[in-house]
Amino acid sequence: MPMAADEIEAMIRAGIPDATVAITDLAGDGDHYAARVVSPSFAGMPKVKQHRAVYDALGGKMGGVLHALQLTTAVS
Repeated sequence: MPMAADEIEAMIRAGIPDATVAITDLAGDGDHYAARVVSPSFAGMPKVKQHRAVYDALGGKMGGVLHALQLTTAVS
């Protein structure tokens, strides 16, 4: 069962409370998304750690229930 965009956003916000999150359904199938996550907590982190923080917030859903996520992160 695919994940809804609002569920992805809620999970990221729960894991990174100060984040601004924008989710886009890339294929209209509820299975391929893009996420832009901007957070002051990313300051001083390399991109790999920023992405890992987002994946951690998704609680292991990536690669299973959530098939594809094009991820962009930035410091606000």
